[in-house]
Amino acid sequence: MLQYSFIQNAIIAGIFISILCPAVGVFLVLKRYSMMGDALSHASLAGVSLGLILGYNPIICAFLFTSVCGLLIELLRDYYKKYAELILVIVMTLAIGIAITLISTGRTNANVNSYLFGSILTVSKNELYTVFVLSIISVITLSLLYNQLLYITFDENGAKIAGIKVRLINYLFALLVGATISVSIRIMGILVISSMIAMPVAAALQLRRSFKATLILSIIFGFIDIIVGLFLSYFINSAPGGTIALTSVAVLLIVLLSKKIFK
Repeated sequence: MLQYSFIQNAIIAGIFISILCPAVGVFLVLKRYSMMGDALSHASLAGVSLGLILGYNPIICAFLFTSVCGLLIELLRDYYKKYAELILVIVMTLAIGIAITLISTGRTNANVNSYLFGSILTVSKNELYTVFVLSIISVITLSLLYNQLLYITFDENGAKIAGIKVRLINYLFALLVGATISVSIRIMGILVISSMIAMPVAAALQLRRSFKATLILSIIFGFIDIIVGLFLSYFINSAPGGTIALTSVAVLLIVLLSKKIFK
């Protein structure tokens, strides 16, 4: 199967996803904000629909739209400080409303299902280049912001006192989450992107290691989820998003059982 170019494209894109999603997911989970990934993944559907109607690259349009929604989430945090989950509902409602309205016009001129459920057959070279560029920018940004994000994650008030520009860092991180979701659309599918953000982290947290070790373990688990899921989806002829999501659950269960057995 590795001789097929579409499989090669899917594996390369999958490797990028397996690094980005868990790396961003660690910060989201520890900030008790893991559902932000779910909200923005649904928001990306509006960006994809807009791109298909206008004839622009759907991944770029998804990135732009999810970035705007990410910034909106951070902006609304000032108005709903005690109701963080309500902010995600507001943004998700807006995005889903736009997406359904655009899709129902019948002008998307493409199979939206491949974006909803993921597809290893339709990852083109151009999309792979887009994924590569967004991934490199995201990794560099995450590396530069690592120390500040770490401080903000565990003590946001302390970070403010220490002189860290918390609001700016949070805005940049929202853009980073938007880029991560946009990169993952073609392989994972919009409906299950959040599983790759949260599940590898959930497995890594069970091993109770340091933050850096948890980050590395999350990436390792993410890589296993993506590669095993992609191969399974090829052999059983299913959408990769579903098989990757099921694989991530299976890996988490294996970790939990191993912890019980070897405790």
